[in-house]
Amino acid sequence: MTVDVALVGGGLANLLIAWRLADLRPATSFRIFEAGPVLGGNHTWSFHGSDLDPASLPWVADLARATWEGYEVRFPTLSRTLSGRYHSIGSAELASRCRGRFPDRLETNARVTQLTPTGLVLADGSRVEARCVIDGRGWESPPGIEVGYQRFVGLEVRLARPHGLTRPLIMDATVAQEGGYRFMYAVPLGPELLLLEDTAYTDRPEIPIEDSRRAIERYATARGWNIVEVVRTESGALPIPLTGAIDSLMRSWVPGVPTVGVRAGLFHATTGYSLPHAVQAAELVATADPLDSASLAPVLARLTTTVWRRQRFFRLLNRMLFFAAAPNERYRVLERFYRLGEGLIERFYADRLTPWDRLRLVTGRPPVPLLRGLACLPERIPSSSR
Repeated sequence: MTVDVALVGGGLANLLIAWRLADLRPATSFRIFEAGPVLGGNHTWSFHGSDLDPASLPWVADLARATWEGYEVRFPTLSRTLSGRYHSIGSAELASRCRGRFPDRLETNARVTQLTPTGLVLADGSRVEARCVIDGRGWESPPGIEVGYQRFVGLEVRLARPHGLTRPLIMDATVAQEGGYRFMYAVPLGPELLLLEDTAYTDRPEIPIEDSRRAIERYATARGWNIVEVVRTESGALPIPLTGAIDSLMRSWVPGVPTVGVRAGLFHATTGYSLPHAVQAAELVATADPLDSASLAPVLARLTTTVWRRQRFFRLLNRMLFFAAAPNERYRVLERFYRLGEGLIERFYADRLTPWDRLRLVTGRPPVPLLRGLACLPERIPSSSR
C-alpha cells in the first residue's frame, strides 16, 4: 500500500489532522492506523472558545457534541460563573463523523511494529509506503521528564429527573480533598443526562475506578440527582510535567518522524487540555508545503520546543501545587487563581500568558508557605519532597 500521509495512532491529534486534510487537501491520500479496536478511545475533550485562533474555531466547534455559554467553578470560599463559550467533543461522536466522511481511510486493530520517515510495517507483516509518516501514539514517560498525574474517572449518567444545570461546572472543589487536589466535573449533555468526573492531581497514574465511582454516586446523591443508568464510563491519567528538558522528550521520538499530540508534549502542562495544541498541529500539517516527513518533522519539532519552553512557568506552578502546599490545602492554589481577572484566566487556559500575567500569578498573598514555594523555583523536584 502507498499513501501520501500515514497517520500512526487514531487519537485526537491524528483524527483532527485527517479532518483538516480532507478540508484543505482533498486530493491528498491518507490513512489512519490505530492499534486498538476503536478510533479515539473513550474520551471527552473540552476546550474554551478563546483557546483557539479565530480562523480555526468554526471547523473545530462544528465537531463539538455540545456548546454552552459560560461555565462555573466552586471552592470552599468561592463560587463563580465565567463567561465565554465552552465546548466538548466526544470521542465516539468524532470517530463517527470521521467514519462517515472517509470510511475507507481508517484501520483499527492495526498495530505498527516498525516506523520510519517513509513507511511502516504492521503486525501482520504488511508494509505501507508514505511520503509523510506522522506519529501520534500517545505519552510514553520518557527518561528525564518527571511528571505527576491528573487522573480521572467519568460516568455519563441518566437521571430520574432533570438536573437543572444550564452550563458546565468544570471544577467543584468543595468535595473532600483526600490527600491531594481533587474536584468534581459536571457537564450537562441533556435535561437528564450528565457527565460526572472525579478528578485528582496525584503522584501516581493508577486509577481507583471503583472508589471514584462511589465518590461520584455520593456526589450525585448529595445534590439530589438520582442515577437510573450509567450510560458510559471513561477514565485516564494525564501527565502533568514537573521538570525536564525538551531534549529528553525528543530523544524518545522515532528519528525523522513528525510527532504530534501528547507524545510530542503538545498539551497544557497544568490543565492537561490537549485539543488546542492538536488543532494547531493539524493546521500546520494541512498547510505544509511540501508535505513530507523530511520537511514536516522540523516544523513540528519547533512547535514542541516553543510550547515546552513557554510552559516552563506552568511546570513551576505544577511543582507548587504538588510540593509547596499540604495535600488537603492544595485547592487554595486554584481558589486564589479563580479570583483573578477573567482575561487572565482565559489567557492561562489558552497558553498565552503575558509577562505581567505571570507576575500577577506569583505575587500578592501566596496560597502556599513562602519557603516551600521558593524551593519550587528551580526546575527540579524540591529535595524535601524526595
